[in-house]
Amino acid sequence: MNNSIVTITLNPVIDSLIKTRFENIHKIAIFKDIQSAIDYIYTFFPNLLIADITKSNQSIIKIINDLKIDSIFGQMSILLILHDDFVVSSWTNLLADDYIRYSDLDKDINTRVELCLIRSQRMVEVNPLTRIPGNITIIREIQQRIERNEIFGVAYADLDYFKPFNDKYGFSRGDEVIKMLGRLIYNTIKENQPLGSFVGHIGGDDFIYIMDVHLIENTSKLIIENYDKIIPAFYDYDDKEKDCIESLDREGNKKTFPIMSLSIGITHNKYKRFIHHGEITQILAEMKKYAKSVEGSYFIADRRR
Repeated sequence: MNNSIVTITLNPVIDSLIKTRFENIHKIAIFKDIQSAIDYIYTFFPNLLIADITKSNQSIIKIINDLKIDSIFGQMSILLILHDDFVVSSWTNLLADDYIRYSDLDKDINTRVELCLIRSQRMVEVNPLTRIPGNITIIREIQQRIERNEIFGVAYADLDYFKPFNDKYGFSRGDEVIKMLGRLIYNTIKENQPLGSFVGHIGGDDFIYIMDVHLIENTSKLIIENYDKIIPAFYDYDDKEKDCIESLDREGNKKTFPIMSLSIGITHNKYKRFIHHGEITQILAEMKKYAKSVEGSYFIADRRR
């Protein structure tokens, strides 16, 4: 399966057409309404959303717009299916990437879907494992907020003892841990601040997120609490019972390592002014280093003025 496509339609003809044309080459998920599709979209980050728009379901347009302005879903292409008599008064307020009329579906749907998938791959630099924006987008996001004189908090999350886990259990299980952490951070951030927040994946097991200053510490606490509940499930039964694993350290020596914990360093610009993203990342690195010096999962915020 090359790409993931979500289709929203009540029309059995469109349902059948999408399955017939694309089920053998892409991962297809079809829903009857946007509300039932949201959980799937937030979990699997599809490449393309195809939405059948009728006069009776125009409320879907607001949700589509919210998805397109989200830092995660900005790269997801949106293709609208419009009935022939459907009139769009202004495209300014409809953030779709393309549309196709019902009468043109049979002959044009393959081309439009292919173009939308190509567009989604070009639109933004994302981490291929988590589909979360990467370093270039992170730097741009922080710098733009500085230049707009926004007050915001930034957190740097990093796993402890990830390398010994990866060495013992293999890259495949290590990748599953990273994907879990990305989903956990993203979902928790969006539950607590749906608009105006941002999540980025620096690489490996390192993540950045941006939130309002008054929300970021409590949200970090929630992330840590949920992480500590989930992470034991990635260990074999015997290791989970012992609460540790045997693996190799960076010098190649066999050692005992605890269950992976999560360290989070936090800073903000409420009391001090930054002019460059590098100043923020330097303080974040200091805070994260301090958090990692504490046993177990832990977060620390920079309260210096």
